[in-house]
Amino acid sequence: MFTRRLLARCSALSLLCFVGLVIGCSKSGKPEAGSAGGAATTGGAPKRLIFLTNGDDPFWDACNAGLQEGAKMQGIAAKGLVAVMEKNNGTAQGQIEKLRQFASQSDIAGVAISVIQADNVAIIEEMKNLAAKGVKVITVDSDVDRARFRDARPYYIGTDNIVGGRLLGAAAGKILAARNVSSGGYVQFAGFTDVDNARARMDGFKETVGSAYTELDRMPDGMEGAKARDNVRAALVNHPDLVALVGIWAYDAPAIAEVVKERDARAKTTVVTFDAQAVALEHMGNGLIDAMVVQNPFEMGAQTIRLLVAMIGDDTAVIKDMYPKLGTENGDIYTTGLRVIVPDEGSPIKQEDMPAAIPHEFKKLSEFREWLTRYGLSSS
Repeated sequence: MFTRRLLARCSALSLLCFVGLVIGCSKSGKPEAGSAGGAATTGGAPKRLIFLTNGDDPFWDACNAGLQEGAKMQGIAAKGLVAVMEKNNGTAQGQIEKLRQFASQSDIAGVAISVIQADNVAIIEEMKNLAAKGVKVITVDSDVDRARFRDARPYYIGTDNIVGGRLLGAAAGKILAARNVSSGGYVQFAGFTDVDNARARMDGFKETVGSAYTELDRMPDGMEGAKARDNVRAALVNHPDLVALVGIWAYDAPAIAEVVKERDARAKTTVVTFDAQAVALEHMGNGLIDAMVVQNPFEMGAQTIRLLVAMIGDDTAVIKDMYPKLGTENGDIYTTGLRVIVPDEGSPIKQEDMPAAIPHEFKKLSEFREWLTRYGLSSS
């Protein structure tokens, strides 16, 4: 009896040792984010595909919806991957610290970043450090300074921002001309004037609004709503010949609309903006915004997943499909489209007034709202 019990205990102990040995081997054999091109694990916790924003804005909610839709379309769960959005605090230091944190973690396969400062060397170095560890790194929405730091990432996804600025400038010029405003000044507002997307949009706007109109200032607000409104108030006071207010980042649109209404300045100012927060759409419906150029953050999110999965799996066919002109001047840019949105009634511009050479969709406000509803979105 004793012998049988002893044998049973010895057998159980042997089984436990064997299980422990197997588990120990699986842990030691688990691929790191820097090995096998950052490939996902085949078991255990999934590897993360992280989207790091520049700040916290409803714009990113639409992007995250696209991120999760892209995850479903690419079947990333079966590949041992999960898509996660990390929202930055609106500072360069915040992005630097996040990137350093990512580099210390072994469960990250890919990082997409909307770069908050195109020329920030510390951000660039942290991106390169991640890539050196085998993590796939791309930029989305806002790029690095491509003239200096193009080697920090192989690909960019998002708006061709100078083209977006040109489209907004063309719309503003047509509206001003239709209102018989033949000259005057304008001010452009953005979170930071040295961020790649802001700088490119402002330059593009200046190119096409028309030489009769003078850029009076570019006013940064540090991504603070109160400061954005104060900037608009200051512009209205400091520039008596102001004829247009230009919102470059998403929250600038409601800031401009609210101050224009507060100061009873709507009759003398044309208001054109980027992006479409839910409250900005309400302001357009109430006659406070003349035109918006709207990006497609939903598509940015979906294409981010598509590209990162292709990079991890070395799927050259997908990469070539997305970047057929890779190696040329702008061959590393994948554009996600632009829309011009105008009020349902009373807009002085129509589809035929916009430059045919710049690819875009032209929609009235109600049509755009129908598109948002279709995807369960309130903003874009």
